[in-house]
Amino acid sequence: MTLLPVSDYLGDSAALCDAVMRLRGPALVDELGRIASVVMASPHGQFLPAASVDAAALPALSSCDTPALLQEISFDGHCFGHYRVAGRSLYGDADRRQLASLASLTAGVLQVHSLAQRSTHAFAQVEALLAQQTQILDQLHESVLTMDLTGYITSWNKGAERLFGYTSVEAVGRNILFLYDDEDTAFHDAFLEQGGRLMEVRRRKKSGEIFWASLSLSPLQDMDDKPIGLIAYLTDITERKLAEERLHHLAYYDPLTSLPNRTLLAKLVDQALSVAQRSKMLGCVLFIDLNRFKLINDTLGRRIGDELLRQVSVRFRTVLREQDLVARLGGDEFAVGLFDIGQHFEASMVAQKLLASLVQAFLIEGHDLRVGASIGISVYPQDGQDAETLLRLADIAMYRAKQDSGGEAESVAFYSHDMNVGMQARMRLETGLRQALLEQQLLLHYQPKYALASGRIIGAEALVRWLHPQHGMIPPAEFIPLAESTGLVVQVGEWVLEAACAQAQAWKLAGLPPIRLAVNVSAREFTSALPARVAATLARYGLEAAWLELEITESTLMHNIERVIGIMDRITALGVALSLDDFGTGYSSLSYLKRFPIDTLKIDRSFTTGIPTDASDCAIASTIISIAQQLHHKVIAEGVETAEQLAFLKSAGCDEVQGYLFSRPLPALAFERALRENWGL
Repeated sequence: MTLLPVSDYLGDSAALCDAVMRLRGPALVDELGRIASVVMASPHGQFLPAASVDAAALPALSSCDTPALLQEISFDGHCFGHYRVAGRSLYGDADRRQLASLASLTAGVLQVHSLAQRSTHAFAQVEALLAQQTQILDQLHESVLTMDLTGYITSWNKGAERLFGYTSVEAVGRNILFLYDDEDTAFHDAFLEQGGRLMEVRRRKKSGEIFWASLSLSPLQDMDDKPIGLIAYLTDITERKLAEERLHHLAYYDPLTSLPNRTLLAKLVDQALSVAQRSKMLGCVLFIDLNRFKLINDTLGRRIGDELLRQVSVRFRTVLREQDLVARLGGDEFAVGLFDIGQHFEASMVAQKLLASLVQAFLIEGHDLRVGASIGISVYPQDGQDAETLLRLADIAMYRAKQDSGGEAESVAFYSHDMNVGMQARMRLETGLRQALLEQQLLLHYQPKYALASGRIIGAEALVRWLHPQHGMIPPAEFIPLAESTGLVVQVGEWVLEAACAQAQAWKLAGLPPIRLAVNVSAREFTSALPARVAATLARYGLEAAWLELEITESTLMHNIERVIGIMDRITALGVALSLDDFGTGYSSLSYLKRFPIDTLKIDRSFTTGIPTDASDCAIASTIISIAQQLHHKVIAEGVETAEQLAFLKSAGCDEVQGYLFSRPLPALAFERALRENWGL
């Protein structure tokens, strides 16, 4: 039998493929049998599925009594069934080959179809499994999301939707950083990529609410166990964190004042001591016990007492620096830790601030209440190396302070006896100076200034003196540095300006000619308020500006140059002369010096002393005089005590002098007599 034309073969093949793809069961069996009948040009064609024919019956189907052909349909050892064709009188070898070819084609199509069916079934199973896993993930209360190695979200379960408020459509494809709350946004690190990291983080919801979450990260890997991303599990732990914070506050903070308690203070002090040890700084602990508190608490009740303690804590916090520690130890006891200090006496200054904060009465529910305090101070490292030791020794020092004052007056004591003696003397001096300002114990002496050209007194430097009622005249070297360190120098300076102008008014009314009274101005006084204060003082006493000269030091000028020059310009606009005191001892820049509207340069006594024997002092004095002449300033030398010094200064071109060679500082009446004699009045 001849082979079918190609077109017939292709058509039959297409019919075969179509049948296998579309039909199932008896319909497929019938269609395959029909195709076999057509291809073999036989009246009868059958497809016998393997499951429907017993192997023992196969020989009978192809017996010689009934001309027929039987061909197994198999692929790679798997038998799908048989083709049987009959109805012709004769079937030759060509027919057998034709039927074998059809069987081979059918087996191939059935094999492909079988594989496709298995793949489809497997895919359906995978889809079903994924659907089940998605349902499981969505039913979890925990938020689960995945992301790639660069932090971009690849999946987002219902728990994540509930937690963050974003749907999966809104979240998938965005970088995880959009959920962060101002945290370190570094995403990659070795630990993260290895997975298993558990941490507590702050995250942001779609509403903007910030919450605490427990975050666990695990690696996401492909089939080859290569990392392709991360799986993140998040649980909202905000309530637990709030509870922890409440417990922490109860454990470490005083519930009444919200200040740290003794436990937290000890931890913070020990930490600060470690830093102080590395930086070789001192540290101090102040133990504070309120005076008269027990009486108030017992008399007016605990509610009033508690409010008093709250207000005391506020005042203490107000006068301390941000870096200082303050704690309530219990009852009416407080403690302060100071660690950014260079000298131990700075602790006594802080103690005075704390005592001063209690001076003003506390008004509570109509009661005008006053309390003081006794303060004990221990110093690191001399007295102790840890918080508990320093607190214990400061407590001992506090009891010593309370005993010394009888338990009523405000008092401070160092644990160290030597320090305590010095501090007590310093405190007595400071208290006495405050009292001196109130009780007019201060007075002015006037040291004459002489013009070298005429030999006449052209002015005087007003120098403050302290006449103590018990200790007599206290040298300025003892109380001026104290005034500067405590800030009292401003009040002293205000008093000196007022007293000098009052004295000048008295001399003016007495008919004396105008002379310049030089008043020293400290750096603390040299503020934008100074020009207005000077103008108001001159106006109050009816004085012309020619009566007044302000002496300022170099160090005053070297902070915020433009502001300083502005203040100086406002002072000179009043007609008040400016003198630069202690010139040469500081660090003035000559480029700034030419901009300062000053009238006089003053050679410091440290240079005058060595004239004329010290070549360096002579050179410095000559240079200062030369600079002044070039800038059209007058020069005055202080501390002139010998004729040789005077002769050198005169030959160098100095304009004015003052010193013991001419006169010591004089009381007002003695200076007036000297002025009248010098002027021949």
